[in-house]
Amino acid sequence: MAVVGDLSLKFIGKEPICDFKKGVFGFPISSHRVSFSAGKLKNGRVRTGVCAVMKVGVENTEISRDLEKFEGVLGLDVVSEEELKEKGFMGLRKTKLVCTIGPACCSLDDLEKLALEGMNVARLNMCHNTREWHQNVIRKIKNMNEEKGFSVSLMIDTEGSQIQVVDHGAPSSVKAEDGSIWDFTTEKFEGSRPFTVQANYEGFSEGINVGDELVIDGGMATFEVVEKIGNDLRCKCTDPGLLLPRAKLSFWRDGRLVGRSDELPTLSTKDWSDIEFAISEGVDFIAMSFVKDADAVTHLKNYLSTKSSKSIKVLAKIESLEALHKLDEIVEASDGIMIARGDLGVEIPLEQIPTVQEEITHRCRKFNKPVIIASQLLESMVEYPTPTRAEVADVSEAVRQYADALMLSGESAIGPYGQKALSVLRMTSGRMELWSREENRESVLFENKLEASVPDKIAEQICNCAAGMANNLGLDAIFVYTRHGQMASLISRNRPNPPIFAFTNDSSTRMALNLQWGVTPILIDLSDDMEANINRSINLIKKRGLIKDGDAVLVVSDIIPTSTAQTVFQSIQNSVAHTHMSPVKTRLSVTDEDTPLSRAHTPYSRLSVARAHISHASQSLPPLYRR
Repeated sequence: MAVVGDLSLKFIGKEPICDFKKGVFGFPISSHRVSFSAGKLKNGRVRTGVCAVMKVGVENTEISRDLEKFEGVLGLDVVSEEELKEKGFMGLRKTKLVCTIGPACCSLDDLEKLALEGMNVARLNMCHNTREWHQNVIRKIKNMNEEKGFSVSLMIDTEGSQIQVVDHGAPSSVKAEDGSIWDFTTEKFEGSRPFTVQANYEGFSEGINVGDELVIDGGMATFEVVEKIGNDLRCKCTDPGLLLPRAKLSFWRDGRLVGRSDELPTLSTKDWSDIEFAISEGVDFIAMSFVKDADAVTHLKNYLSTKSSKSIKVLAKIESLEALHKLDEIVEASDGIMIARGDLGVEIPLEQIPTVQEEITHRCRKFNKPVIIASQLLESMVEYPTPTRAEVADVSEAVRQYADALMLSGESAIGPYGQKALSVLRMTSGRMELWSREENRESVLFENKLEASVPDKIAEQICNCAAGMANNLGLDAIFVYTRHGQMASLISRNRPNPPIFAFTNDSSTRMALNLQWGVTPILIDLSDDMEANINRSINLIKKRGLIKDGDAVLVVSDIIPTSTAQTVFQSIQNSVAHTHMSPVKTRLSVTDEDTPLSRAHTPYSRLSVARAHISHASQSLPPLYRR
């Protein structure tokens, strides 16, 4: 297979899967070159059953001889490799798992156990612990990746400019008993005092009245304000529960939330300091807390693009009523979304959380942005070794909605059963994915065109077709060769049955793809010669015993040869069997130049140039909810 600047579709195998004589559907590509190859792998050789656009299938004996001597490195995560050997392609888990790292799991041994249980992303909450502590954890994870063969991405979560944060000073949770009296104070002191909690903002009690409710972490414990003493509050516990370190609080009056932080910026001075730290430590994701609009997200992304040499993805946390009102613009501006259900549940009625979660998940998928379901997935496992059945059902529903990732918070950070909690997520998501496949259930995704330019529209449509083809033909896997991960992400958006293996030579792309549903990123050297890339990667995979004769895979690539001229054209030719089919209705222009397609292949003397005229039917989205 040799494709240089083409958009081509072909099957590889001893016998063609479909009886095409010629078959290609494509448009001119300026920034993408996409190729498909679906077929049988036999004795490590690639054989063509159908060729399109250009003459393909001529075996290159020099490449074949080189491959026999080739010794390379396949940067595949050891956990994925073991899972692939044990369960095969269709047994790979597709839902990604995020773990919050805290005092209960920060040792190298604990981190390795979490990685072995399937942790894809390690989250560091900057609300807790010291800068030195976070630095130590980051370096442990990076060393673990390098020395043990893991591929765990790193995420920091900013504290945000929220004023309602309190701390009881103890290293772990403290129980608030029914009827107990607690003082919430702005006084600063070291360590802990009995029944005393520090607030992080001097004016936290301004506008608060006796009789108002003080709610901890969205309902972990509830107090009634019984007395105001200067800037401090004396409160009586009315709903007993746990007070976690650096807990969040909110005030309620007559069933309505008392607004507190409208005038504060999204990113505080401390947040910017934490972001500089994240850049210096080379993290992969930054999760922004209390995002109010798209401007804050765009500002941070622009800042990172000028300050960081690597690509750091920005995730917006949806945890306020204001963010819900501007959801679409926030999703479009960000690189992904975290649904922080704990804080969100403080600002909207509890009964709306399930439908809001599903709507946000659906919108993220429409805009091709990964979404993390977070907060209280297995909250009981902070104290107990087994989850409630309702919690397992909650996890299953998130998987059923095709969320990209599930996240543990206190369950892993401070709970003694973090590894068990992660195991519950892994087993539950795996079982639900299997059920969905067995039931052949496909989530309805209303068409949403993402890109404005013709080349990007083409790439999007090609990936949609690739996913459908993989499902319809019952293929075993989809191989994507990509520099920046966009093609892998577009295919993931379609939630195909086969797993997606993304081969990339960019480490930032590899770590970013750890958050994409169904994508297993693999770090590998890539060249401009796609035939060599495919043969090399298949050769390496076969040597590891990860693929067997007869496995059928679909190949998609966006690798653009550096030697190819900027202006590359494709022809639209559709012919099934021997029946000629007219091209898709297009605006056509024709080049009069003979355009060589490859140094190693005979060029076509003339190429038709087709520009697709694709209409965008604007779709109005229903209101998220009515309050």
